[in-house]
Amino acid sequence: MPGFREHITGSTIVGVTYGAAAWYAGGLPPLTCTLAAGLCAASGMMPDLDSDSGRPLQESIGFVAAVIPVMLLPRMHHLSLSLEATIIIGGAIYLAIRFGLAWLLNTYSVHRGMFHSVPAAAVAGLAVFLAFDSFDPMRRYFVAGAAVLGYLTHLVLDEIWAVRLGLFGPKVKKSFGTAMKFLGGEAWANIVTYLLLVALGACAAYDAHKTEHNAVVRQQMEQASRVYQTQPAPWQYRR
Repeated sequence: MPGFREHITGSTIVGVTYGAAAWYAGGLPPLTCTLAAGLCAASGMMPDLDSDSGRPLQESIGFVAAVIPVMLLPRMHHLSLSLEATIIIGGAIYLAIRFGLAWLLNTYSVHRGMFHSVPAAAVAGLAVFLAFDSFDPMRRYFVAGAAVLGYLTHLVLDEIWAVRLGLFGPKVKKSFGTAMKFLGGEAWANIVTYLLLVALGACAAYDAHKTEHNAVVRQQMEQASRVYQTQPAPWQYRR
């Protein structure tokens, strides 16, 4: 099974390629591409949230606890919260993830459970999509896609490492097939994962519709403003 170094190296290479391709071929802003590359690299650690202990769990929990409050700042700003309220809410979210989520994972999660699955990668992408509140819909899809890509990179590497080359051909380990899966061995974990997937998917669909509607309205207002600015003032007309 690949270790922390192999996972973070693989997801970093994929993330840099993803960001560079979007900047060079897609014309996306460099900062957005850099954010996506970094998020893809960090998402390569996310499936190991179900690890019992060790560096992967510590790094993953610390990253999630630090990044989520920062990504939620625009949404809190839209609520017209005061600076004090924003800091308190951000700190509360950090503590809830850093200690509350860590306790839940240590108590109830099983390594190579539903955290190592394709639905979990989709859940990660939907969570990032909802947290990253951008006026440009394409940027939201792009950044959320980076999280899914990094997550899947981890799962693919696990499957690759489950196959060893021997003298008489490849040998498949017992762990083969436990990463790129759609169902785990425990029914409650499957139910919770798919309920979370459906709930986040519904929220993301509604939020995407609202964002795209606002983008269209903003574009129409900008076009109307440019047309109004090009029209001469009434006193400039000649009889």
